[in-house]
Amino acid sequence: MAASKLARGSGVALWRQIAAELEAEISDRHFPPGGRLPTEHELAERFGVNRHTLRRAVAALEEKGLVRIEQGRGTFVQGGTIDYAVGKRTRFSENIRRQAREPSGRLVRSGRFAADGDVARGLGLRRGTQVILLETVGMADEVPISLGSHYFPARRFPGLIDAFTQTGSISAALSEAGVEDYWRKSTRVTARLPHDNETELLEMPRTRPLLICDSVNVDQDGDPIEFGRGRFVADRVQISLESL
Repeated sequence: MAASKLARGSGVALWRQIAAELEAEISDRHFPPGGRLPTEHELAERFGVNRHTLRRAVAALEEKGLVRIEQGRGTFVQGGTIDYAVGKRTRFSENIRRQAREPSGRLVRSGRFAADGDVARGLGLRRGTQVILLETVGMADEVPISLGSHYFPARRFPGLIDAFTQTGSISAALSEAGVEDYWRKSTRVTARLPHDNETELLEMPRTRPLLICDSVNVDQDGDPIEFGRGRFVADRVQISLESL
């Protein structure tokens, strides 16, 4: 791309002019959603400014929610907001594919833990009862959009971690344990700012809120099998509540 000429001495700060030009290019999809901006060095050369001025311009774009800065990887254009439908039968991969995106995920933590108050109430267990945790990062087109903590009664699903490791799917792992299908019984949505580990796993700034989605899933007999706590990046996902 040809070097851009800034109106020096116009009274408008150079970083504001750079931010405005990059914002227009993002709007025109010169840099598509999910795409990477040129490197800091390349942009500084293009505009003929020092890196401090360039960083201030990019920080302004991040504050507007137009880009996200990933340390060590670069600066990426934010994708369009995903309409994540929560209804009687909610499945992450199906939701993402409906948006013409490619779903993926990775396991970040698993193990057996003593159920705290929220988990115990959701699963109808006594506080301190052993539960299995599968904690996963959910992605759309390789962009992290959610961090999910999925809790299951350990007595009923003793081999769930191994089944999930083999299949990579909670639904498939439950199927191996005899649960062919399951439904959403309840959903509660709140919001808060992210914790440090959440900003790292979701590659998001600390100033952006998370949508917290607590849910209970039941089996064919109406017995609770999963308490889930999903943390969704609010500027990447819009939660749509359907009738349960």
